Amino acid sequence: MTLGVIPPTGRVLGMDWGTSRIGVAISDETQLIASPLDTLTRRTGRRLPVGRFLTLVEREQPVGLLVGVPLDDDGLEGVAAIAAREMGRALAARSGLPLDWIDESFSTADALRHTREAGSPAASTARPARSIDAAAAAEVLQRWLDGRR
Repeated sequence: MTLGVIPPTGRVLGMDWGTSRIGVAISDETQLIASPLDTLTRRTGRRLPVGRFLTLVEREQPVGLLVGVPLDDDGLEGVAAIAAREMGRALAARSGLPLDWIDESFSTADALRHTREAGSPAASTARPARSIDAAAAAEVLQRWLDGRR
């Protein structure tokens, strides 16, 4: 489901859903390169961190929102995918941004691999999860950007 159409230029926010952390990435204005931006933390049983998300939207001025949908081992949408779609719809409604979806399969594994290959400290520190979540969001957003070209 796409709510509106994301324009071909301007920054796009990409999100990698997780039960406790949501990775956030941003593209450049030309929509060629995705970069890790932030990680939103969600406490168990709590609402989405909408306030922090809206602060990012205000600061970054994106033209669209991309949400990765986690598929199960059979390529089907399970509980996690339903939750990611609910999050995407809620954040798009609150921000007024057009919304698109993409399969986020293996984004965290790809982010870890790329981080290790680059020799980043995030791959070896005791607390890499926050930076890996944002890197996973960048992986998802980069796939989408590459698919648009």
